[in-house]
Amino acid sequence: MNRIEKLREHIDSILLVMTDTEDRRCAYLHLYSVSILAAMIAMKRGENAELATMAGMLHDFYTYAKSDSKDHAHKGSPFSKEVLNDLGITTDEETDLICNAIYNHSDKGTIGSSFDEVLKDADVLQHCLYNVTEPPMAHEIKRFEKLKKEFGLSQ
Repeated sequence: MNRIEKLREHIDSILLVMTDTEDRRCAYLHLYSVSILAAMIAMKRGENAELATMAGMLHDFYTYAKSDSKDHAHKGSPFSKEVLNDLGITTDEETDLICNAIYNHSDKGTIGSSFDEVLKDADVLQHCLYNVTEPPMAHEIKRFEKLKKEFGLSQ
């Protein structure tokens, strides 16, 4: 089994037992949409698409697994490190890259490493494209406008 599928199997084992069907739906939609968008952005920017996919899958996993969204990026980073270490699917360097991006993904107002930016931008795209009839959140407007230009999107 490849690394992405091994991680997906683990995430699914947690999400499938969520009793709140709306939370479960949101978890699947958000985590896997961000992972796909992260892969696309990584490919375009010359970053590691496999690791970006994993970061996208894990970036809010803590929130859904623990039903706790408070300071989720900072709490989610060590949680994700534990998941990756338990699964044994990444090197220490890969784990650090993924977990640093998760730690920083909520800080949309600052520019981080090129890999961090992939995850931040994938998260913004998912939020903004989920329902295109709704305006972007104030803290995501600048990034979304930049992403629309980068990907040649209109509206």
